[in-house]
Amino acid sequence: MSVIFAKTLKGYEEIDRRAAGFSPRVRRVLIFVDGKRTVEDLRGLLQSDDLEHTLGMLEEEGYIGMVEAIGSDGVRRASPPQQPALTAFRLHPPGDDPQRLRKARNFMVNTLNTFIGAVGTSSLQNRIEAATSPAALRELFDEWYHAIVSSRDGRREAEQLRRLLLEVI
Repeated sequence: MSVIFAKTLKGYEEIDRRAAGFSPRVRRVLIFVDGKRTVEDLRGLLQSDDLEHTLGMLEEEGYIGMVEAIGSDGVRRASPPQQPALTAFRLHPPGDDPQRLRKARNFMVNTLNTFIGAVGTSSLQNRIEAATSPAALRELFDEWYHAIVSSRDGRREAEQLRRLLLEVI
């Protein structure tokens, strides 16, 4: 299924005012979202390794919204019912699972060490280690992801790593 996003009023205001302080790359994605291009079209135009994450962030913050989906049969469907955002976290059973929390913490710290190194991310790693709940780790998700895509090797693996972490937290 192909998804088409369009700017919301908040998105158009951001284009005019630049109030959110987006990076040039995020701003470029927002500019290219036009209500006509699919995510695949945007990927071809923007050459962005973290496009899905950026679109998900823009959607969650209300700058863009899904307006249409095109099924594998080529049929266009207006606003599919209640699809989760591209970076939506999984719903887990009530209560915090200490094993899942430890697994998510270890994953985040190990990927930072592998792709960035301990020196450049020690502050982030300390905050990850200090997180006492999945909600606290979710608050660090964007910072973790941007650290991963800041390295050349991490950028190649970013989408797969993002999906794996989203399964846990």
